Amino acid sequence: MKRLGDVGIHPKSKHGQNFLIDLNLLEMIAETAQLEPTDVVLEVGTGTGSLTALVAPQVAEVVTVEVDPQMHQLASEELIERENVSLRLHDALAGKHQIDPGLLEELAAKLAVDPRRKLKLVANLPYHIATPLISNLLLCPLVPVSMTVTIQKELAERICAAPSTRDYSALSVWVQCQCDARIVRAMAPSVFWPRPKVDSAIVHISLVPERRAVVGDLSAFHRFVRTVFLQRRKFLRSALVNAFKESLTKPQIDEILGKLGFHESCRAEELPWQDLLRLSNALQEAAGRARP
Repeated sequence: MKRLGDVGIHPKSKHGQNFLIDLNLLEMIAETAQLEPTDVVLEVGTGTGSLTALVAPQVAEVVTVEVDPQMHQLASEELIERENVSLRLHDALAGKHQIDPGLLEELAAKLAVDPRRKLKLVANLPYHIATPLISNLLLCPLVPVSMTVTIQKELAERICAAPSTRDYSALSVWVQCQCDARIVRAMAPSVFWPRPKVDSAIVHISLVPERRAVVGDLSAFHRFVRTVFLQRRKFLRSALVNAFKESLTKPQIDEILGKLGFHESCRAEELPWQDLLRLSNALQEAAGRARP
C-alpha cells in the first residue's frame, strides 16, 4: 500500500475501501472464477487495480467500476497498458434496486462480439454494495454465469444458509432459487488494509439456468420473498393475510395453504425455495382471478 501513501490517497470508509493485500487470496479468487479466454468480466470496486491486472490477461474483456475519483485515476495509471480493460468512474448501482443502465449497455455490447462470450462477476466487493449488487444482478436479464466475490462472512453465510437455520433469509431464497452457492474461504481482517472489524469470505455463486427458468416471473417472486421475510419470526399465514389483503380473503389464503400442505403455524424461514415458489405461484394465480 506504499503506492497509496506516495500519492497521498487514504482509504475512505464511506466507500467501504478495504484492500485485499494477500496475493495468494487474490489468485484464489481468480482461480475459483474458472476464467476462460472468451469471458467478459465485471469487477465492481477497482481499487488499486491489483485484481484487475491479475484477471485481464486471462479473459477477453474486463469492465471495472470505481466510484472514487482518486482510486480511479490511480488504477488508470496502473492499467494503462491493458487494452482489454475498460475503467468506469461511477456507481454500479442506479439507486438501490437497479444496476446502472449504461454499465449494462457496455457489458451487452462486449458480450455481443462473440456468441461464446459469458459474463462473470469477479470482485473484492465493498461491503455496503454487496447485497444490492448481487440481488439486482440476479434480477436483470444480463445475469452473470458466475459470481466470485469477497464479502462479509456473515453475508456469505446468509447466502448459503439452509432452511430452519439462523442465517436463512430472503437473500438465501433469492440466490438459491437461481444458483448454487458455496463459501470457498473464510478470511480474517488481517488480510485487508485497513483491517475491517468483521471477518470476510470468498463466495462462489454459479447460475443454474434450468432452476432460474422454473421461477418464471422473477420480479414477482422477488417481491413475494422479501414480503414474507420482513418479519421472519411471524407465522406465514399472518404475513400473507397482510400482503394480500387487497385481493384475497383470510379463508381463501387458508384454503391455498391447506391445499399445498402448509400448516397454519409454519414460518417462511422453515420453507425451502421450492415450497415458497409453489406458494407464491398459487397466491398470485388466485389474486389474478379475484381481480375484476
